[in-house]
Amino acid sequence: MIPDYQDLMLPLLKILRDKQEHSLSEAIETLANEFQLTEQEKKELLPSGKQARFDNRVGWARTYLKKAGSLESTGRGKFCITERGLEILANNPEKITKKLLEQFPEFLEFKNSLPLSPLVKETENNILLQTPEEVLELGYQSLQKQLAQEILTVVKNCSPRFFERIVIDLLVAMGYGGSREDAGQAVGQTGDGGIDGIIKEDRLGLDIIYIQAKRWESTIGRPIVQAFAGSLEGMKAKRGVLITTSKFSKEAHEYIKLIEKRIILIDGEQLTQLMIEYDVGVSEAERYIVKKIDYDYFSEEL
Repeated sequence: MIPDYQDLMLPLLKILRDKQEHSLSEAIETLANEFQLTEQEKKELLPSGKQARFDNRVGWARTYLKKAGSLESTGRGKFCITERGLEILANNPEKITKKLLEQFPEFLEFKNSLPLSPLVKETENNILLQTPEEVLELGYQSLQKQLAQEILTVVKNCSPRFFERIVIDLLVAMGYGGSREDAGQAVGQTGDGGIDGIIKEDRLGLDIIYIQAKRWESTIGRPIVQAFAGSLEGMKAKRGVLITTSKFSKEAHEYIKLIEKRIILIDGEQLTQLMIEYDVGVSEAERYIVKKIDYDYFSEEL
Protein backbone atom coordinates (compact mmCIF):
# COMPACT_ATOMS: atom_id res chain seq x y z
CA MET A 1 0.00 0.00 0.00
CA ILE A 2 1.33 3.44 -0.91
CA PRO A 3 1.79 5.53 2.28
CA ASP A 4 0.25 8.99 2.45
CA TYR A 5 2.52 12.01 2.69
CA GLN A 6 2.09 12.30 6.48
CA ASP A 7 3.45 8.79 6.94
CA LEU A 8 6.42 9.81 4.80
CA MET A 9 7.48 12.96 6.68
CA LEU A 10 9.20 11.31 9.66
CA PRO A 11 11.09 8.68 7.57
CA LEU A 12 12.14 11.45 5.16
CA LEU A 13 13.47 13.62 7.98
CA LYS A 14 15.36 10.64 9.42
CA ILE A 15 17.16 10.19 6.10
CA LEU A 16 18.48 13.74 6.54
CA ARG A 17 19.69 13.34 10.11
CA ASP A 18 23.24 12.77 8.84
CA LYS A 19 23.30 16.53 8.01
CA GLN A 20 24.40 15.75 4.47
CA GLU A 21 22.88 17.01 1.24
CA HIS A 22 20.33 14.64 -0.30
CA SER A 23 18.39 14.66 -3.57
CA LEU A 24 14.68 14.08 -4.03
CA SER A 25 15.28 11.13 -6.36
CA GLU A 26 17.54 9.53 -3.75
CA ALA A 27 14.91 10.05 -1.04
CA ILE A 28 12.19 8.54 -3.24
CA GLU A 29 14.26 5.42 -3.87
CA THR A 30 15.24 5.02 -0.20
CA LEU A 31 11.68 5.46 1.05
CA ALA A 32 10.28 3.10 -1.58
CA ASN A 33 12.65 0.41 -0.31
CA GLU A 34 11.88 1.20 3.33
CA PHE A 35 8.13 0.81 2.74
CA GLN A 36 8.77 -2.26 0.57
CA LEU A 37 6.75 -0.96 -2.34
CA THR A 38 6.18 -3.26 -5.28
CA GLU A 39 7.22 -2.22 -8.78
CA GLN A 40 3.55 -1.71 -9.59
CA GLU A 41 3.10 0.60 -6.59
CA LYS A 42 6.21 2.58 -7.55
CA LYS A 43 4.86 3.08 -11.06
CA GLU A 44 1.24 3.84 -10.12
CA LEU A 45 0.35 7.18 -11.67
CA LEU A 46 -1.94 9.98 -10.63
CA PRO A 47 -5.12 10.06 -12.75
CA SER A 48 -3.45 12.73 -14.93
CA GLY A 49 -0.84 10.14 -15.89
CA LYS A 50 1.93 12.73 -15.57
CA GLN A 51 3.54 11.73 -12.27
CA ALA A 52 3.93 8.68 -10.08
CA ARG A 53 1.64 8.85 -7.04
CA PHE A 54 4.43 7.87 -4.63
CA ASP A 55 6.84 10.45 -6.06
CA ASN A 56 4.15 13.10 -5.69
CA ARG A 57 3.58 12.23 -2.03
CA VAL A 58 7.30 12.24 -1.22
CA GLY A 59 7.54 15.61 -2.92
CA TRP A 60 4.78 17.04 -0.78
CA ALA A 61 6.22 15.50 2.39
CA ARG A 62 9.38 17.47 1.57
CA THR A 63 7.36 20.63 0.89
CA TYR A 64 5.54 20.49 4.22
CA LEU A 65 8.77 19.86 6.13
CA LYS A 66 10.39 22.75 4.29
CA LYS A 67 7.47 25.09 5.04
CA ALA A 68 7.85 24.14 8.73
CA GLY A 69 11.54 25.10 8.59
CA SER A 70 12.78 21.58 9.32
CA LEU A 71 14.71 21.26 6.07
CA GLU A 72 16.07 23.70 3.50
CA SER A 73 16.89 23.64 -0.19
CA THR A 74 20.57 23.54 -1.11
CA GLY A 75 20.26 23.33 -4.87
CA ARG A 76 18.08 22.00 -7.66
CA GLY A 77 16.09 19.13 -6.17
CA LYS A 78 18.50 18.91 -3.22
CA PHE A 79 18.03 19.67 0.45
CA CYS A 80 19.37 19.08 3.95
CA ILE A 81 18.09 19.11 7.51
CA THR A 82 17.99 22.26 9.67
CA GLU A 83 18.50 22.74 13.39
CA ARG A 84 14.71 22.72 13.79
CA GLY A 85 14.53 19.41 11.97
CA LEU A 86 17.14 17.94 14.33
CA GLU A 87 15.15 19.24 17.29
CA ILE A 88 12.01 17.53 16.00
CA LEU A 89 13.88 14.23 15.72
CA ALA A 90 15.40 14.70 19.19
CA ASN A 91 11.86 14.64 20.62
CA ASN A 92 11.37 11.12 19.16
CA PRO A 93 7.88 11.68 17.67
CA GLU A 94 5.96 8.57 16.67
CA LYS A 95 4.80 10.39 13.54
CA ILE A 96 5.11 13.85 12.01
CA THR A 97 1.68 15.20 11.12
CA LYS A 98 0.32 18.52 9.93
CA LYS A 99 -0.94 19.09 13.49
CA LEU A 100 2.58 18.70 14.86
CA LEU A 101 3.94 21.16 12.28
CA GLU A 102 1.26 23.73 13.14
CA GLN A 103 3.31 24.72 16.20
CA PHE A 104 5.58 26.62 13.80
CA PRO A 105 4.23 30.02 12.62
CA GLU A 106 5.72 29.66 9.12
CA PHE A 107 3.89 26.42 8.54
CA LEU A 108 0.63 27.76 9.99
CA GLU A 109 0.82 30.71 7.60
CA PHE A 110 1.44 28.35 4.69
CA LYS A 111 -1.44 26.07 5.68
CA ASN A 112 -3.88 28.97 5.98
CA SER A 113 -2.95 30.13 2.49
CA LEU A 114 -4.15 26.86 0.95
CA PRO A 115 -7.77 27.10 -0.30
CA LEU A 116 -10.16 24.23 0.26
CA SER A 117 -12.82 23.47 -2.31
CA PRO A 118 -16.44 22.78 -1.18
CA LEU A 119 -16.08 19.24 -2.56
CA VAL A 120 -13.18 18.51 -0.24
CA LYS A 121 -14.57 20.26 2.83
CA GLU A 122 -17.22 17.55 3.12
CA THR A 123 -14.46 14.99 3.73
CA GLU A 124 -12.06 17.20 5.66
CA ASN A 125 -10.63 14.29 7.65
CA ASN A 126 -9.40 12.76 4.41
CA ILE A 127 -7.59 15.91 3.34
CA LEU A 128 -4.69 14.87 5.54
CA LEU A 129 -4.14 11.83 3.33
CA GLN A 130 -4.19 13.70 0.02
CA THR A 131 -1.69 15.96 -1.69
CA PRO A 132 -2.99 19.14 -3.38
CA GLU A 133 -2.68 17.43 -6.79
CA GLU A 134 -4.79 14.52 -5.56
CA VAL A 135 -7.42 16.92 -4.20
CA LEU A 136 -7.50 18.73 -7.54
CA GLU A 137 -7.84 15.50 -9.49
CA LEU A 138 -10.53 14.24 -7.11
CA GLY A 139 -12.60 17.26 -8.08
CA TYR A 140 -11.79 16.75 -11.76
CA GLN A 141 -12.87 13.10 -11.64
CA SER A 142 -16.10 14.06 -9.90
CA LEU A 143 -16.90 16.57 -12.66
CA GLN A 144 -16.06 13.99 -15.34
CA LYS A 145 -18.32 11.40 -13.73
CA GLN A 146 -21.17 13.89 -13.48
CA LEU A 147 -20.66 14.88 -17.13
CA ALA A 148 -20.68 11.24 -18.27
CA GLN A 149 -23.95 10.56 -16.44
CA GLU A 150 -25.51 13.64 -18.00
CA ILE A 151 -24.38 12.62 -21.49
CA LEU A 152 -25.75 9.09 -21.08
CA THR A 153 -29.14 10.42 -19.99
CA VAL A 154 -29.33 12.65 -23.06
CA VAL A 155 -28.17 9.89 -25.43
CA LYS A 156 -30.80 7.48 -24.10
CA ASN A 157 -33.51 10.02 -24.80
CA CYS A 158 -32.41 11.00 -28.30
CA SER A 159 -34.00 9.60 -31.46
CA PRO A 160 -32.62 6.45 -33.14
CA ARG A 161 -31.52 8.55 -36.10
CA PHE A 162 -29.58 10.96 -33.89
CA PHE A 163 -28.05 8.04 -32.00
CA GLU A 164 -26.80 6.80 -35.38
CA ARG A 165 -25.21 10.21 -35.94
CA ILE A 166 -23.49 10.03 -32.53
CA VAL A 167 -22.01 6.65 -33.44
CA ILE A 168 -20.78 7.99 -36.79
CA ASP A 169 -19.28 11.14 -35.29
CA LEU A 170 -17.52 9.17 -32.56
CA LEU A 171 -16.01 6.58 -34.91
CA VAL A 172 -14.82 9.27 -37.31
CA ALA A 173 -13.32 11.24 -34.42
CA MET A 174 -11.48 8.07 -33.39
CA GLY A 175 -9.96 7.80 -36.86
CA TYR A 176 -12.32 5.31 -38.50
CA GLY A 177 -14.56 5.71 -41.51
CA GLY A 178 -12.42 7.86 -43.76
CA SER A 179 -14.25 11.16 -44.20
CA ARG A 180 -17.45 12.14 -42.35
CA GLU A 181 -19.29 11.92 -45.69
CA ASP A 182 -18.01 8.39 -46.41
CA ALA A 183 -18.98 7.22 -42.94
CA GLY A 184 -22.42 8.76 -43.21
CA GLN A 185 -23.09 6.92 -46.45
CA ALA A 186 -21.95 3.63 -45.02
CA VAL A 187 -23.61 3.49 -41.61
CA GLY A 188 -27.31 2.71 -41.62
CA GLN A 189 -27.39 1.56 -45.24
CA THR A 190 -27.48 -2.21 -44.81
CA GLY A 191 -29.75 -3.30 -41.98
CA ASP A 192 -29.38 -6.91 -43.12
CA GLY A 193 -28.88 -9.86 -40.82
CA GLY A 194 -28.42 -7.86 -37.62
CA ILE A 195 -25.93 -5.40 -39.16
CA ASP A 196 -26.81 -1.75 -38.66
CA GLY A 197 -23.94 -0.38 -40.71
CA ILE A 198 -20.42 -0.67 -42.02
CA ILE A 199 -17.49 1.68 -41.74
CA LYS A 200 -13.91 1.69 -43.02
CA GLU A 201 -11.27 0.63 -40.54
CA ASP A 202 -8.92 3.26 -41.99
CA ARG A 203 -9.00 6.08 -44.50
CA LEU A 204 -7.84 3.79 -47.30
CA GLY A 205 -10.61 1.29 -46.67
CA LEU A 206 -8.23 -1.66 -46.39
CA ASP A 207 -10.72 -3.40 -44.15
CA ILE A 208 -14.34 -2.99 -43.10
CA ILE A 209 -15.85 -2.95 -39.62
CA TYR A 210 -19.48 -3.94 -39.15
CA ILE A 211 -21.51 -2.08 -36.56
CA GLN A 212 -24.58 -2.74 -34.50
CA ALA A 213 -25.92 -0.02 -32.19
CA LYS A 214 -28.59 -0.63 -29.56
CA ARG A 215 -30.16 2.22 -27.60
CA TRP A 216 -31.42 -0.06 -24.82
CA GLU A 217 -32.06 0.09 -21.09
CA SER A 218 -31.85 -3.64 -20.34
CA THR A 219 -28.60 -5.58 -20.12
CA ILE A 220 -27.45 -7.20 -23.36
CA GLY A 221 -26.68 -10.88 -22.89
CA ARG A 222 -24.85 -13.54 -24.83
CA PRO A 223 -27.70 -14.35 -27.29
CA ILE A 224 -27.60 -10.85 -28.81
CA VAL A 225 -23.82 -10.90 -29.12
CA GLN A 226 -23.91 -14.42 -30.54
CA ALA A 227 -26.48 -13.35 -33.12
CA PHE A 228 -24.23 -10.43 -34.11
CA ALA A 229 -21.30 -12.83 -34.49
CA GLY A 230 -23.50 -14.98 -36.74
CA SER A 231 -24.30 -11.93 -38.84
CA LEU A 232 -20.59 -11.26 -39.26
CA GLU A 233 -20.11 -14.83 -40.42
CA GLY A 234 -22.87 -14.38 -42.98
CA MET A 235 -21.10 -11.28 -44.31
CA LYS A 236 -17.72 -13.08 -44.20
CA ALA A 237 -16.53 -10.27 -41.93
CA LYS A 238 -13.73 -10.48 -39.38
CA ARG A 239 -14.43 -7.47 -37.20
CA GLY A 240 -17.44 -5.92 -35.54
CA VAL A 241 -18.37 -3.31 -32.94
CA LEU A 242 -21.48 -3.65 -30.81
CA ILE A 243 -22.47 -0.40 -29.09
CA THR A 244 -25.18 0.01 -26.48
CA THR A 245 -26.40 2.64 -24.05
CA SER A 246 -26.90 -0.08 -21.40
CA LYS A 247 -24.51 -2.83 -20.26
CA PHE A 248 -23.27 -6.23 -21.39
CA SER A 249 -23.60 -9.30 -19.22
CA LYS A 250 -20.61 -11.27 -17.95
CA GLU A 251 -21.60 -14.12 -20.29
CA ALA A 252 -21.51 -11.74 -23.26
CA HIS A 253 -17.96 -10.65 -22.42
CA GLU A 254 -16.86 -14.25 -21.92
CA TYR A 255 -18.38 -15.30 -25.25
CA ILE A 256 -16.33 -12.89 -27.39
CA LYS A 257 -13.14 -14.34 -25.87
CA LEU A 258 -14.05 -17.77 -27.21
CA ILE A 259 -14.76 -16.93 -30.83
CA GLU A 260 -12.45 -16.28 -33.74
CA LYS A 261 -14.22 -13.09 -34.79
CA ARG A 262 -12.90 -9.85 -33.31
CA ILE A 263 -15.87 -8.15 -31.62
CA ILE A 264 -15.55 -5.04 -29.47
CA LEU A 265 -18.31 -4.36 -26.93
CA ILE A 266 -18.87 -0.72 -25.99
CA ASP A 267 -21.37 -0.16 -23.18
CA GLY A 268 -22.99 3.10 -22.10
CA GLU A 269 -20.24 4.03 -19.67
CA GLN A 270 -17.49 3.45 -22.24
CA LEU A 271 -19.51 5.28 -24.88
CA THR A 272 -19.74 8.43 -22.76
CA GLN A 273 -16.06 8.25 -21.80
CA LEU A 274 -15.09 8.01 -25.47
CA MET A 275 -17.38 10.91 -26.35
CA ILE A 276 -15.67 13.04 -23.69
CA GLU A 277 -12.19 11.95 -24.76
CA TYR A 278 -12.80 12.66 -28.45
CA ASP A 279 -14.90 15.82 -27.91
CA VAL A 280 -18.15 14.47 -29.35
CA GLY A 281 -21.16 16.31 -27.96
CA VAL A 282 -19.08 18.20 -25.39
CA SER A 283 -17.25 21.52 -25.32
CA GLU A 284 -14.58 22.99 -23.08
CA ALA A 285 -16.01 24.95 -20.15
CA GLU A 286 -12.93 26.04 -18.21
CA ARG A 287 -9.17 25.53 -18.40
CA TYR A 288 -6.88 25.66 -15.37
CA ILE A 289 -3.11 25.59 -15.83
CA VAL A 290 -1.05 24.31 -12.88
CA LYS A 291 2.50 25.65 -12.95
CA LYS A 292 5.69 24.57 -11.16
CA ILE A 293 8.99 26.30 -10.57
CA ASP A 294 11.50 26.24 -13.43
CA TYR A 295 14.78 25.36 -11.71
CA ASP A 296 16.70 25.80 -14.97
CA TYR A 297 15.92 29.51 -14.78
CA PHE A 298 17.47 29.73 -11.31
CA SER A 299 20.34 27.28 -12.01
CA GLU A 300 23.06 29.98 -11.99
CA GLU A 301 21.86 31.35 -8.65
CA LEU A 302 21.60 27.89 -7.12
